Amino acid sequence: MKGAPAILDHLASLADTTRSRILLLLDRHELTVTELCGIVQLPQSTVSRHLKALADGGWVAGRAEGTSNLYTMTRDDLDPSARRLWLLVREQVGTSPAAAQDQRRMQAALAERRTKSQEFFSSSAGQWDRVRDDLFGDRFHLAALAAFAQSDWTIGDLGCGTGQVSAALAPFVKHVIAVDASAAMLQAAKKRLHGIDNIELRRGELEALPIDDGRLDAATLMLVLHHIPEPERALADVARVLKPQGRVVIVDMLPHDRENYRQQMGHVWLGFSDEHVRRMCQEAGFEEIRVVALSPDARVKGPGLFVATAKRALG
Repeated sequence: MKGAPAILDHLASLADTTRSRILLLLDRHELTVTELCGIVQLPQSTVSRHLKALADGGWVAGRAEGTSNLYTMTRDDLDPSARRLWLLVREQVGTSPAAAQDQRRMQAALAERRTKSQEFFSSSAGQWDRVRDDLFGDRFHLAALAAFAQSDWTIGDLGCGTGQVSAALAPFVKHVIAVDASAAMLQAAKKRLHGIDNIELRRGELEALPIDDGRLDAATLMLVLHHIPEPERALADVARVLKPQGRVVIVDMLPHDRENYRQQMGHVWLGFSDEHVRRMCQEAGFEEIRVVALSPDARVKGPGLFVATAKRALG
Protein backbone atom coordinates (compact mmCIF):
# COMPACT_ATOMS: atom_id res chain seq x y z
CA MET A 1 0.00 0.00 0.00
CA LYS A 2 3.07 2.16 -0.15
CA GLY A 3 1.96 3.79 -3.41
CA ALA A 4 -1.62 4.48 -2.31
CA PRO A 5 -1.13 8.06 -1.09
CA ALA A 6 0.48 9.10 -4.39
CA ILE A 7 -2.26 7.60 -6.55
CA LEU A 8 -4.91 9.17 -4.33
CA ASP A 9 -3.26 12.55 -4.82
CA HIS A 10 -3.35 11.98 -8.58
CA LEU A 11 -7.01 11.02 -8.40
CA ALA A 12 -7.78 14.17 -6.44
CA SER A 13 -6.04 16.32 -9.08
CA LEU A 14 -8.06 14.81 -11.91
CA ALA A 15 -11.38 14.46 -10.07
CA ASP A 16 -12.57 17.87 -11.26
CA THR A 17 -13.96 17.76 -14.81
CA THR A 18 -12.64 21.23 -15.67
CA ARG A 19 -9.11 20.26 -14.65
CA SER A 20 -9.32 17.17 -16.83
CA ARG A 21 -10.52 19.27 -19.77
CA ILE A 22 -7.65 21.73 -19.27
CA LEU A 23 -5.16 18.90 -19.03
CA LEU A 24 -6.52 17.38 -22.23
CA LEU A 25 -5.80 20.66 -24.03
CA LEU A 26 -2.32 21.02 -22.53
CA ASP A 27 -1.49 17.41 -23.40
CA ARG A 28 -1.13 18.48 -27.05
CA HIS A 29 -0.37 22.21 -27.02
CA GLU A 30 1.28 24.97 -25.03
CA LEU A 31 -1.37 27.59 -24.30
CA THR A 32 -1.65 30.90 -22.46
CA VAL A 33 -4.10 31.52 -19.65
CA THR A 34 -6.05 33.87 -21.93
CA GLU A 35 -6.31 31.20 -24.62
CA LEU A 36 -7.44 28.62 -22.08
CA CYS A 37 -10.11 31.00 -20.76
CA GLY A 38 -11.52 31.43 -24.25
CA ILE A 39 -11.43 27.72 -24.98
CA VAL A 40 -13.07 26.41 -21.80
CA GLN A 41 -15.19 29.58 -21.50
CA LEU A 42 -14.41 30.28 -17.88
CA PRO A 43 -13.11 33.43 -16.12
CA GLN A 44 -9.40 33.87 -15.61
CA SER A 45 -9.62 33.48 -11.84
CA THR A 46 -11.20 30.03 -12.24
CA VAL A 47 -8.72 28.86 -14.88
CA SER A 48 -5.78 30.15 -12.83
CA ARG A 49 -7.04 28.32 -9.74
CA HIS A 50 -7.26 25.04 -11.67
CA LEU A 51 -3.84 25.57 -13.22
CA LYS A 52 -2.33 26.11 -9.79
CA ALA A 53 -3.87 22.84 -8.55
CA LEU A 54 -2.52 21.00 -11.58
CA ALA A 55 0.91 22.60 -11.16
CA ASP A 56 0.99 21.69 -7.45
CA GLY A 57 0.20 18.11 -8.44
CA GLY A 58 3.03 18.06 -10.96
CA TRP A 59 0.72 17.74 -13.97
CA VAL A 60 1.55 21.02 -15.72
CA ALA A 61 4.44 23.47 -15.91
CA GLY A 62 4.37 27.13 -16.84
CA ARG A 63 6.90 29.50 -18.34
CA ALA A 64 6.89 33.24 -18.84
CA GLU A 65 7.04 34.73 -22.32
CA GLY A 66 6.87 38.50 -22.31
CA THR A 67 3.79 39.46 -20.32
CA SER A 68 2.12 36.06 -20.81
CA ASN A 69 2.46 32.71 -19.07
CA LEU A 70 2.30 29.58 -21.18
CA TYR A 71 1.39 26.18 -19.78
CA THR A 72 1.91 22.64 -20.99
CA MET A 73 1.50 19.16 -19.56
CA THR A 74 4.58 17.58 -17.96
CA ARG A 75 3.87 14.16 -19.41
CA ASP A 76 7.53 13.07 -19.63
CA ASP A 77 8.10 13.90 -15.95
CA LEU A 78 5.09 12.01 -14.56
CA ASP A 79 5.63 8.84 -12.57
CA PRO A 80 4.37 5.58 -14.17
CA SER A 81 1.22 5.40 -12.05
CA ALA A 82 0.23 8.95 -13.01
CA ARG A 83 0.80 8.19 -16.70
CA ARG A 84 -1.41 5.11 -16.55
CA LEU A 85 -4.11 7.06 -14.72
CA TRP A 86 -3.99 9.84 -17.28
CA LEU A 87 -4.42 7.41 -20.17
CA LEU A 88 -7.63 6.16 -18.56
CA VAL A 89 -8.94 9.64 -17.80
CA ARG A 90 -8.02 10.95 -21.24
CA GLU A 91 -9.91 8.11 -22.89
CA GLN A 92 -13.06 8.99 -20.94
CA VAL A 93 -12.83 12.80 -21.04
CA GLY A 94 -11.64 12.97 -24.65
CA THR A 95 -14.90 11.55 -26.02
CA SER A 96 -17.20 13.93 -24.13
CA PRO A 97 -19.18 16.68 -25.92
CA ALA A 98 -17.43 19.34 -23.80
CA ALA A 99 -14.01 18.09 -24.96
CA ALA A 100 -15.14 18.16 -28.58
CA GLN A 101 -16.24 21.79 -28.16
CA ASP A 102 -12.90 22.57 -26.50
CA GLN A 103 -11.02 21.09 -29.44
CA ARG A 104 -12.93 23.24 -31.93
CA ARG A 105 -12.32 26.38 -29.91
CA MET A 106 -8.65 25.47 -29.52
CA GLN A 107 -8.24 25.15 -33.29
CA ALA A 108 -9.80 28.61 -33.61
CA ALA A 109 -7.31 29.96 -31.03
CA LEU A 110 -4.38 28.45 -32.91
CA ALA A 111 -5.73 29.86 -36.17
CA GLU A 112 -5.87 33.28 -34.50
CA ARG A 113 -2.16 32.98 -33.72
CA ARG A 114 -1.41 32.28 -37.39
CA THR A 115 -3.67 35.14 -38.49
CA LYS A 116 -1.81 37.63 -36.30
CA SER A 117 1.51 36.47 -37.71
CA GLN A 118 0.21 36.60 -41.28
CA GLU A 119 -1.22 40.09 -40.74
CA PHE A 120 2.17 41.29 -39.55
CA PHE A 121 4.00 39.90 -42.56
CA SER A 122 1.33 41.16 -44.95
CA SER A 123 1.71 44.69 -43.61
CA SER A 124 5.50 44.51 -43.26
CA ALA A 125 6.58 42.62 -46.39
CA GLY A 126 7.91 45.73 -48.11
CA GLN A 127 10.08 46.68 -45.13
CA TRP A 128 10.74 43.27 -43.58
CA ASP A 129 14.45 43.25 -44.41
CA ARG A 130 14.88 46.58 -42.62
CA VAL A 131 12.80 45.46 -39.64
CA ARG A 132 14.76 42.22 -39.33
CA ASP A 133 18.11 43.99 -39.68
CA ASP A 134 17.11 46.51 -37.00
CA LEU A 135 16.20 43.69 -34.64
CA PHE A 136 18.92 41.14 -35.34
CA GLY A 137 21.56 42.72 -37.59
CA ASP A 138 22.32 41.76 -41.18
CA ARG A 139 24.76 38.88 -40.54
CA PHE A 140 23.05 36.58 -38.04
CA HIS A 141 22.10 34.08 -40.75
CA LEU A 142 25.71 33.85 -41.96
CA ALA A 143 26.93 33.04 -38.46
CA ALA A 144 24.14 30.47 -38.06
CA LEU A 145 25.22 28.65 -41.23
CA ALA A 146 28.39 27.60 -39.41
CA ALA A 147 26.15 25.13 -37.57
CA PHE A 148 26.33 22.90 -40.67
CA ALA A 149 29.83 21.98 -39.46
CA GLN A 150 30.09 18.83 -37.35
CA SER A 151 30.75 19.27 -33.64
CA ASP A 152 33.80 16.96 -33.71
CA TRP A 153 35.51 18.72 -36.63
CA THR A 154 38.83 20.49 -36.73
CA ILE A 155 38.61 23.36 -39.22
CA GLY A 156 41.39 25.45 -40.68
CA ASP A 157 40.72 29.17 -41.12
CA LEU A 158 43.51 29.74 -43.63
CA GLY A 159 44.46 33.34 -44.17
CA CYS A 160 42.47 34.12 -41.03
CA GLY A 161 43.17 37.86 -40.95
CA THR A 162 41.66 39.36 -37.80
CA GLY A 163 39.82 36.13 -36.90
CA GLN A 164 36.26 36.99 -37.86
CA VAL A 165 35.60 33.60 -39.51
CA SER A 166 37.32 31.72 -36.68
CA ALA A 167 35.06 33.43 -34.16
CA ALA A 168 31.98 32.40 -36.15
CA LEU A 169 33.09 28.77 -36.47
CA ALA A 170 34.38 28.18 -32.94
CA PRO A 171 31.02 27.64 -31.16
CA PHE A 172 30.08 24.83 -33.53
CA VAL A 173 33.28 22.74 -33.88
CA LYS A 174 35.84 21.01 -31.70
CA HIS A 175 38.90 22.96 -32.84
CA VAL A 176 39.87 25.81 -35.16
CA ILE A 177 43.42 26.26 -36.46
CA ALA A 178 43.76 29.84 -37.69
CA VAL A 179 46.75 30.58 -39.91
CA ASP A 180 48.03 33.85 -41.31
CA ALA A 181 51.38 35.08 -42.64
CA SER A 182 51.01 38.53 -41.11
CA ALA A 183 52.13 39.05 -37.53
CA ALA A 184 49.99 42.20 -37.33
CA MET A 185 46.88 40.33 -38.46
CA LEU A 186 47.52 37.56 -35.94
CA GLN A 187 47.93 40.14 -33.18
CA ALA A 188 44.54 41.64 -34.10
CA ALA A 189 43.03 38.13 -34.21
CA LYS A 190 44.48 37.38 -30.77
CA LYS A 191 42.65 40.38 -29.33
CA ARG A 192 39.37 39.48 -31.03
CA LEU A 193 39.54 35.81 -30.04
CA HIS A 194 40.62 36.35 -26.44
CA GLY A 195 38.83 33.90 -24.17
CA ILE A 196 37.82 31.45 -26.92
CA ASP A 197 39.74 28.35 -25.91
CA ASN A 198 39.23 26.12 -28.97
CA ILE A 199 41.01 28.39 -31.47
CA GLU A 200 44.75 28.03 -32.07
CA LEU A 201 46.61 30.80 -33.90
CA ARG A 202 49.61 29.89 -36.05
CA ARG A 203 51.84 32.00 -38.25
CA GLY A 204 52.70 30.61 -41.66
CA GLU A 205 52.43 30.86 -45.43
CA LEU A 206 49.52 29.21 -47.19
CA GLU A 207 51.91 27.54 -49.62
CA ALA A 208 53.57 25.81 -46.63
CA LEU A 209 50.93 25.52 -43.93
CA PRO A 210 52.15 24.84 -40.37
CA ILE A 211 49.67 21.95 -40.07
CA ASP A 212 50.25 18.18 -40.15
CA ASP A 213 49.11 16.05 -43.07
CA GLY A 214 45.45 15.00 -42.93
CA ARG A 215 44.74 17.07 -39.82
CA LEU A 216 41.68 19.04 -40.94
CA ASP A 217 38.09 18.01 -41.60
CA ALA A 218 37.45 21.24 -43.50
CA ALA A 219 39.17 24.49 -44.42
CA THR A 220 38.15 28.00 -45.40
CA LEU A 221 39.99 30.53 -47.57
CA MET A 222 38.07 33.77 -47.29
CA LEU A 223 39.23 36.54 -49.61
CA VAL A 224 42.85 35.39 -49.41
CA LEU A 225 43.63 33.54 -52.64
CA HIS A 226 44.07 36.76 -54.66
CA HIS A 227 46.96 37.75 -52.37
CA ILE A 228 48.97 34.58 -53.02
CA PRO A 229 51.61 34.58 -55.79
CA GLU A 230 51.14 30.86 -56.45
CA PRO A 231 47.55 29.93 -55.58
CA GLU A 232 47.99 26.48 -57.15
CA ARG A 233 50.69 25.67 -54.59
CA ALA A 234 48.52 26.98 -51.78
CA LEU A 235 45.58 24.80 -52.83
CA ALA A 236 47.84 21.76 -53.10
CA ASP A 237 48.99 22.36 -49.52
CA VAL A 238 45.40 22.80 -48.41
CA ALA A 239 44.69 19.38 -49.91
CA ARG A 240 47.66 17.99 -47.99
CA VAL A 241 46.37 19.10 -44.59
CA LEU A 242 42.81 17.92 -45.25
CA LYS A 243 41.61 14.44 -44.46
CA PRO A 244 40.51 12.35 -47.45
CA GLN A 245 37.09 13.68 -48.49
CA GLY A 246 37.70 16.78 -46.37
CA ARG A 247 36.12 19.93 -47.79
CA VAL A 248 37.42 23.35 -48.68
CA VAL A 249 35.35 26.52 -49.01
CA ILE A 250 36.86 29.37 -51.01
CA VAL A 251 35.39 32.86 -51.24
CA ASP A 252 37.08 35.31 -53.56
CA MET A 253 36.56 37.91 -56.27
CA LEU A 254 35.27 37.32 -59.75
CA PRO A 255 37.47 38.72 -62.56
CA HIS A 256 37.60 42.55 -62.54
CA ASP A 257 39.68 45.37 -64.02
CA ARG A 258 40.50 47.42 -60.92
CA GLU A 259 44.24 47.62 -61.48
CA ASN A 260 44.65 50.05 -58.56
CA TYR A 261 43.97 47.19 -56.16
CA ARG A 262 47.48 45.90 -56.85
CA GLN A 263 49.09 49.03 -55.43
CA GLN A 264 46.51 49.99 -52.83
CA MET A 265 45.82 46.57 -51.26
CA GLY A 266 48.59 44.28 -52.44
CA HIS A 267 46.38 42.15 -54.69
CA VAL A 268 48.35 39.79 -56.93
CA TRP A 269 45.35 38.55 -58.90
CA LEU A 270 42.44 40.58 -60.26
CA GLY A 271 39.88 37.90 -59.45
CA PHE A 272 39.41 34.36 -60.73
CA SER A 273 37.15 32.94 -63.41
CA ASP A 274 35.07 29.82 -62.92
CA GLU A 275 37.37 27.91 -65.28
CA HIS A 276 40.51 29.11 -63.48
CA VAL A 277 39.18 28.02 -60.07
CA ARG A 278 38.15 24.61 -61.35
CA ARG A 279 41.51 24.01 -63.01
CA MET A 280 43.49 24.99 -59.89
CA CYS A 281 41.34 22.78 -57.65
CA GLN A 282 41.60 19.78 -59.98
CA GLU A 283 45.36 20.10 -60.23
CA ALA A 284 45.60 20.37 -56.44
CA GLY A 285 43.77 17.05 -55.98
CA PHE A 286 40.20 18.12 -55.38
CA GLU A 287 36.99 16.70 -56.82
CA GLU A 288 33.28 17.55 -56.77
CA ILE A 289 34.20 21.17 -57.49
CA ARG A 290 31.38 23.69 -57.47
CA VAL A 291 31.68 27.41 -58.20
CA VAL A 292 28.75 29.75 -57.60
CA ALA A 293 28.67 33.53 -58.08
CA LEU A 294 27.22 35.28 -55.04
CA SER A 295 24.36 37.73 -55.42
CA PRO A 296 25.73 41.27 -55.57
CA ASP A 297 25.02 43.64 -52.70
CA ALA A 298 23.96 47.07 -53.95
CA ARG A 299 25.35 48.70 -50.80
CA VAL A 300 28.99 47.69 -51.39
CA LYS A 301 31.64 49.03 -53.74
CA GLY A 302 33.85 46.02 -54.34
CA PRO A 303 33.84 43.52 -57.23
CA GLY A 304 31.47 40.58 -57.34
CA LEU A 305 32.31 37.48 -55.32
CA PHE A 306 32.06 33.74 -55.81
CA VAL A 307 32.09 30.78 -53.45
CA ALA A 308 33.78 27.54 -54.48
CA THR A 309 33.51 24.23 -52.67
CA ALA A 310 35.50 21.08 -53.33
CA LYS A 311 36.33 17.76 -51.70
CA ARG A 312 39.80 16.27 -51.34
CA ALA A 313 40.04 13.15 -53.49
CA LEU A 314 40.56 9.82 -51.78
CA GLY A 315 43.67 9.01 -53.80
